[in-house]
Amino acid sequence: MNQAYICDAIRTPFSRYDGAFKDIRADDLGAIPLHALIARNPKMDWAAVQDVIYGCANQAGEDNRNVARMSALLAGLPLEVPGATINRLCGSGMDAVGSAARAIRSGDADLMIAGGVESMTRAPFVMAKAESPFSRAAKIEDTTIGWRFINALMKANYGSIRCLRLPKT
Repeated sequence: MNQAYICDAIRTPFSRYDGAFKDIRADDLGAIPLHALIARNPKMDWAAVQDVIYGCANQAGEDNRNVARMSALLAGLPLEVPGATINRLCGSGMDAVGSAARAIRSGDADLMIAGGVESMTRAPFVMAKAESPFSRAAKIEDTTIGWRFINALMKANYGSIRCLRLPKT
């Protein structure tokens, strides 16, 4: 079995809600460390990267269409380098790193980039589609944190807290 190594690591600093990154789109924010990684390693053959995996829990606004791929393209990685976004809520970025390591260890890949991106400040409000034609009922949800459009059966069985808990016994 192959060994997986972290060869370089870089990240953006944390910011608070409505803080320093409030004007930066999530896909642009995800491109910042990738762009810096490219600048720090100018002799690297970036076409050799077999995948960019980003974790992103929200995926409701500017980060909704495979933010890993969008960030990779915005950072200047070659068009041929794919990207995948995964959601494991608060553990999304760590799961991305684990997924990349597993791909390398299993021999499915040799070179991967993994990380995560999120912008709660820029998370949108969303409105569900009407349940019937010409309905005037509009339910608006804040996508910043927690569940949206909660399934009534899930709520009855498990509650509606941010993380699922074990069923009632």
